[in-house]
Amino acid sequence: MSVDDNWKPEKVFGTRAAVLLATLTGVLFPIAFVGIGVWPVGFIAWVPLLLALRGQTPRLALKLGLWSGFLAVMIGFSWLTQMLSTFSGFPLPVCVAFASIVSFYQGGSIGLLAYAYARATERGWHRGLSFAGAFALSELVYPLLFPWYFAAGFHEIPILLQTADLGGPILASLVFVGVNIAIAEVVAEAAKRWRACRRSIAVGLAIFALALIYGDLRIRAIDARIARAEPVKIGLVQSHIGLLDRKRAVKDSLALSKAARDQGAELLVWSEATIPGAFDVATHQRGLEKVTKEIGAAAVVGGVLYERLEQTGPKGRRARYFNSAFIADASGKILGRYDKQFLLMFGEYLPLGELLPILYEWSPNSGAFTAGTSFEPLRLGTHRIATTICYEDIIPSFVNKLVRAGDPDLLVNLTNDRWFQNEAAADGVTPDTAEPWQHYALAKFRSIEHRMFLARVSNSGVSGIIDPVGRVVVQGGTMKREALVGEARYMRVATVYSVIGNAPWWATSAMTLVTCFMRRRRPRA
Repeated sequence: MSVDDNWKPEKVFGTRAAVLLATLTGVLFPIAFVGIGVWPVGFIAWVPLLLALRGQTPRLALKLGLWSGFLAVMIGFSWLTQMLSTFSGFPLPVCVAFASIVSFYQGGSIGLLAYAYARATERGWHRGLSFAGAFALSELVYPLLFPWYFAAGFHEIPILLQTADLGGPILASLVFVGVNIAIAEVVAEAAKRWRACRRSIAVGLAIFALALIYGDLRIRAIDARIARAEPVKIGLVQSHIGLLDRKRAVKDSLALSKAARDQGAELLVWSEATIPGAFDVATHQRGLEKVTKEIGAAAVVGGVLYERLEQTGPKGRRARYFNSAFIADASGKILGRYDKQFLLMFGEYLPLGELLPILYEWSPNSGAFTAGTSFEPLRLGTHRIATTICYEDIIPSFVNKLVRAGDPDLLVNLTNDRWFQNEAAADGVTPDTAEPWQHYALAKFRSIEHRMFLARVSNSGVSGIIDPVGRVVVQGGTMKREALVGEARYMRVATVYSVIGNAPWWATSAMTLVTCFMRRRRPRA
């Protein structure tokens, strides 16, 4: 092995130039991501930051990463400020301040990436491998309030995403990160030492080429499986219920259900908590069946359950509440239920709220739901449906557990993103926020990872059916009432990712941490 500058990082840019480059990545990242959605920019979005970090101290690299991450999230998640302004009642400056704090925290994942990369390269480890390892580390271990992954920016190009069935969204993202690494090497080294960087360039481009070949072969194989699988026509009931006024929820949903049945729908899916009110766990079947009997077909619907307590619980209640999904057969009989497990912090529960009920007095608008515990699928005849509620569909490890535990043949998600949408968009003129589209794009990966159809209904959009290679079968819009019907298939295909999950990325993260503290031995020239 020859000695090259991978053993002793050489600073390419000074501090001022590095800050400007980190700023550029902070701007390019949201341009490439869902919302603005210029996906080709994703092939160069990391390049400025890679150049900025080269040869920098870990402390400065951390600052550059935090700054770049803050900008990326503040721009890409701009809907957060709008949501706070609409629903919190706080003045706009306070909303901007709170959104800035959240953006700084979310951007910390890129700060961790930059710090780990600088630590590893400072100790003599290869730049490209160090960045890839640091990327996997930051994606896997950094606890995000709003989970996201880089590959979602390419969600409309299924052939580029098929490696997700091998390694989930991290592997799919690394395909594009590899191209960025290769381009950064060209920019930094080609004019000076082509031989020193050609290996990194070749590896980055080879990985991308292999991903394309794998994508084409995998799509052909899965299409053959789809052709042999049992079809089912699914109706998506996007009822566009108001957040506060829910009086017409059931009536409107039933009308849309009839429209879907008229188009041949055999299985109907309503959105999260469509049915207003709360039902006693002990007697819920009787109350819910008053609604499900009118649907006229098998259905998955959302509602709220409560269980009576002997002692007073959070918010002074003598009951605990569950955000649930129910499945009914064509006669309206309730066959089973799933209780949401990943509750939204501050929206559905307060940390330590059960131990300190006074917290709910300080935050009266926060919910006090209890997390479910069962991974059992919803059963409809011989079929098993893995059901998620709200943002559970963007947590790969959680859906992996559902699939391994239940061996389902269909994925269903019930969501309500109305909180994050622009109320003025109901006029059909004002643009909507990016959040529902970002959520939708992130959810697509579950279909690819497990090679199953995903039927997803969001109260005010985006609703759609995604096939096992990530293609859209049918898709609606946002901020409108509509019934969508599309054909899905009941199918099971074992994938590498469904079996081993994130185990390789935990190993990669552990190795990356080792490189941050262990100096590599320099070989003899």
